[in-house]
Amino acid sequence: MYRKASIRPFQSEDEPLLFGLASIGRGADERTLSVLERETVFVAEVDGSAAGYVALDAGERELCIDQLFVSPDHEAEGVGRQLLEYAEGYAISRGATTLRVVVSEEDERAVRFYRGRGFVPAGDDLLELVLPRP
Repeated sequence: MYRKASIRPFQSEDEPLLFGLASIGRGADERTLSVLERETVFVAEVDGSAAGYVALDAGERELCIDQLFVSPDHEAEGVGRQLLEYAEGYAISRGATTLRVVVSEEDERAVRFYRGRGFVPAGDDLLELVLPRP
């Protein structure tokens, strides 16, 4: 069931949520603090509670999705898709030409998710979306 999320910039009080999401069997919790310190992070809320986040690392002409996590309580509600669309819009507004994500070929669910949004292979475990000009 699709649920509309509101997406906003990360705030310091979101830190426990992001650590919780990253550590839910995903093995990324050790990197989460450095991500929060150096990257642009957006948080999705559904009915006033945090439902997921996306962390973006800016390059010269591209943005890279470093982490995109959705709470298990909000899977299959369109939260991941909304976060990805927000990241696309943010990248376009910054003048980026591509949005990239590193995804292991073995993570079939993630590969399907990104390929379904127009990402194409651009190297070993690298998917890329060419963005329109603003």
